[in-house]
Amino acid sequence: MLEARNLHVGYGDAPAIWDVSLDVDAGEIVSVIGPNGAGKTTLINAMAGLLRCRKGSLSFDGADMTRVRAHDYCGHGIALVPEGRRLFAKMSVEENLELGCYLPGARSHRAQSIERVFTLFPILRDKRQQPAGELSGGQQQMVAIGRALMARPRIVLFDEPSLGLAPTIVDDMFDIIGRVRAEGAAVLLVEQNVLKALEVADRAYVLEQGRIVTSGLPDELLKQPHIREAYLGV
Repeated sequence: MLEARNLHVGYGDAPAIWDVSLDVDAGEIVSVIGPNGAGKTTLINAMAGLLRCRKGSLSFDGADMTRVRAHDYCGHGIALVPEGRRLFAKMSVEENLELGCYLPGARSHRAQSIERVFTLFPILRDKRQQPAGELSGGQQQMVAIGRALMARPRIVLFDEPSLGLAPTIVDDMFDIIGRVRAEGAAVLLVEQNVLKALEVADRAYVLEQGRIVTSGLPDELLKQPHIREAYLGV
């Protein structure tokens, strides 16, 4: 479905990730874990078209995405839930959600999609006319996820969805990620909460210093001494 091969991405003359290869198949949750500064956000922004690849290839359902304009990625079925949510604070919850169905194909299903979001996040139905900036952090994350779902994506890219959230809300966020997959969308998740990221994943990659250092099934990764020491402190 989504396939990266030998990706090199950087900022100016500074390389950030290099020789990265990964795959996300239809119906999968794939997690990318790694420490701060490993390049996780750079990677997912490249997969979303927000950063250009210097070398390597990126394809979606066999179509070359490396020359597709960033604003056209959504039309191909790729949606991003960015780090920090990036909502329009003075706009209402409903207005923020509607930004996700800007394209004609998604806009024609606007009523159905917004009902799907309100079913997934009932609290947002009650707050639909409230400015997004007045919501709690967890509720704002719900709006960010809902906005992505309004585009009716085939794959959703999550960038650090648990960042800044209370532990009880974090559990809810990962349950929601599972529900997004259950409703038919594949998921690529980059996340510092290693246990939660591996708990929901079908497969996972470990990114360190801009490179993929290992990958495999979550249970296999948790048995590796390096992973247990570096990420779990045991």
